[in-house]
Amino acid sequence: MRQLYEWTIKQSNKKSALWILSAVAFVESSVFPIPPDVLLIPIILASRNKAWMVAAICSVSSVAGGFVGYLLGYYLFGVFGQPLVDFYGYQDKLLLFEEYYNDWGGWIVAAGGVTPLPYKLVTIASGALHLDPWIFFIASMAGRGLRFFLVAALLWYFGPSIKKLLGQNFGLFLTLVLVTVVATFFILGLL
Repeated sequence: MRQLYEWTIKQSNKKSALWILSAVAFVESSVFPIPPDVLLIPIILASRNKAWMVAAICSVSSVAGGFVGYLLGYYLFGVFGQPLVDFYGYQDKLLLFEEYYNDWGGWIVAAGGVTPLPYKLVTIASGALHLDPWIFFIASMAGRGLRFFLVAALLWYFGPSIKKLLGQNFGLFLTLVLVTVVATFFILGLL
């Protein structure tokens, strides 16, 4: 694990690292299961003086990718989502969810942008339920911006001690990220 950590930090110093982070943040918002934090953290640790720029790139890319998820939900829910709702007999649950979403959609999007809740589910649901695109945009920028700038601020301030901690426990860090992703999908599957 130590070699993987050192390789990750080394890759984070390359010029292509920001492009890769941008691409991961973009696709994670609609279809990719791995959160961009896996790249965001080592990139900022490798160049703490660029923390704010890295957080901005990650935020903008994530929200742009979120619009792809929004469009997938908007145009393809009838093809893929509605048959599943009908198959499981969840028409009433969908109507109730839609009512809540219409009342609280902006807050749901903002919370989905900050929490471990997969943001892609929020983006697709926002499109499927025709949430106002401006509300979606503003709430996404607020939620994703808060999340990535908070990570950047913590890494900027505590960078050396976090870098040392990660260097010693990189395997544990990767395991925690994987467990969080799997647990989130499992919990959502039970709801």
